[in-house]
Amino acid sequence: MLPAVILAALRQEETFPMKTKRRKLIGKVHKRNRWITGAGMLAAALILQLLARFVPGFGQWYAVTVYPALVLAVGGIFGLVPFSAAEVGLYLLVPMTLWYGGFHIHKGRSGSMRKELGAIGSGAFCLIGFLAFSYTACCGINYYRQPFSSYLDLEVRDSSAEELEALCCFLKEQLEETAREILKERGTLDSGIQTRKNFPKQARADMKKLGKSYPQLDAPYPVPKPVFISEILSIQSLSGVYAPFTIEANYNRHMTAYNIPHTACHELSHLNGFMREEEANFIGYLACVGSDSLYSRYSGYATGFVYANNALFSQKPEQAFMLYSGLPEAVLEDFRENNAFWKRYEGRISEASAKINDTYLKANSQTEGVKSYGQVVDLLLAYYRADMGQEAEEVAAD
Repeated sequence: MLPAVILAALRQEETFPMKTKRRKLIGKVHKRNRWITGAGMLAAALILQLLARFVPGFGQWYAVTVYPALVLAVGGIFGLVPFSAAEVGLYLLVPMTLWYGGFHIHKGRSGSMRKELGAIGSGAFCLIGFLAFSYTACCGINYYRQPFSSYLDLEVRDSSAEELEALCCFLKEQLEETAREILKERGTLDSGIQTRKNFPKQARADMKKLGKSYPQLDAPYPVPKPVFISEILSIQSLSGVYAPFTIEANYNRHMTAYNIPHTACHELSHLNGFMREEEANFIGYLACVGSDSLYSRYSGYATGFVYANNALFSQKPEQAFMLYSGLPEAVLEDFRENNAFWKRYEGRISEASAKINDTYLKANSQTEGVKSYGQVVDLLLAYYRADMGQEAEEVAAD
């Protein structure tokens, strides 16, 4: 009969191979599950994309039933943090990816490198699947919803150069009037630090106010967030970005101040499910010009004038130059500051970013690509015609 100590040692030796086999089995199961999970999410993203693109009405149904629940759940959670969770996530992704890869490579040196590379591959595949599904669910499908302009009964058509010039004159008058009010109140068009701090909450208030006039925009808006290291956006010539993975509206805090209110409302329009760039620009314009804030109204009219006058320049360059040069010096100084800001970041990165954005928009059925931003002028013209027609009817009735 063997002593108890020897029996215990033998039993322990027997369990070592069993534990090793169990660990290997668990590792294989985890790796297989990552491949399956990644493939499942990629398949789900593909199916949703096909449904949105080829099944009439699916995109609209999804945008008004499923997507609002995601905004409340995902957007509500990340809306609780005062900083851009998407920005922080981006910064953490790089070191975490390096750590994950380094850990498995180091582990493979003392074991099976092939197995560890497989673990890296399955983890990366699972992450790609998650990102693809998250993007599709929180952004991609909304490109195929009913356009916002369809709710407004606007006559969007080709316009004459004279109509475009009339729109520019109207926007110029409104811009000048708003600038005079700000100058009278503050003595400068400089927004100041305190006003910049109020931009996010004011943008949310402006969108909520607009939602009272247009039920399609009546939604629980979170506060848009400035990107802390905004140079990341500046070098890409981006004024803002909607982050679908966290459902956040982010803006470039370093750009000329008059851009911020309109940009913040533009990104909140994306967050509300209106992804087309010309429509987000138009919604941002409506939110700003209808604001209780003088500076928001200034932002809306300034942005609208720039888009419209740029369009006029291609048809009537002399008239466009006269309208532009006739603006108050304080407004011109704002525009010069804005041009100088973006010029600092011109280069290969900004050009590459523009090409990527153009390809991205075309892939989501915006056939004009980055030119779609400027198509807001067509909506502004239709809105201006409708507004002028309503005023004419009121005058005739009187």
